[in-house]
Amino acid sequence: MKRLLNICIYIVFIFGIYGAGNLVLTEFFNGGTCPKLLTIPACYIIFGCLIIPFISHIFNKGKIIYFLLTTMAFIIAIYATIGQLFNIIQCPKTEKGIPMCYVSFAIFTSLIGLKIILLRKKV
Repeated sequence: MKRLLNICIYIVFIFGIYGAGNLVLTEFFNGGTCPKLLTIPACYIIFGCLIIPFISHIFNKGKIIYFLLTTMAFIIAIYATIGQLFNIIQCPKTEKGIPMCYVSFAIFTSLIGLKIILLRKKV
């Protein structure tokens, strides 16, 4: 069961890093793609909140760092999702027109939930 949970976490991370990485590249070269948080493009923050916990998970170190950064990104995703729903902000969209803040919300909800389940499993 622990192995399956770990595989699920890795899959979610890879999916998120791939998507956020593409968005970061687009933002870097074109600008104006991502909404900004305190003058920093949100996609840069989200990308960091994926890479650092991913490394922490791989080496099974830093549960506090894992939860601190995934929770921070989760809060950003909630804020962006609410903003998108009420047309306050516009999140970048996937090729199918789905706002990426919704995807981010699902990714970080999954990462937090799966890690909690994994940590509660007995060895």
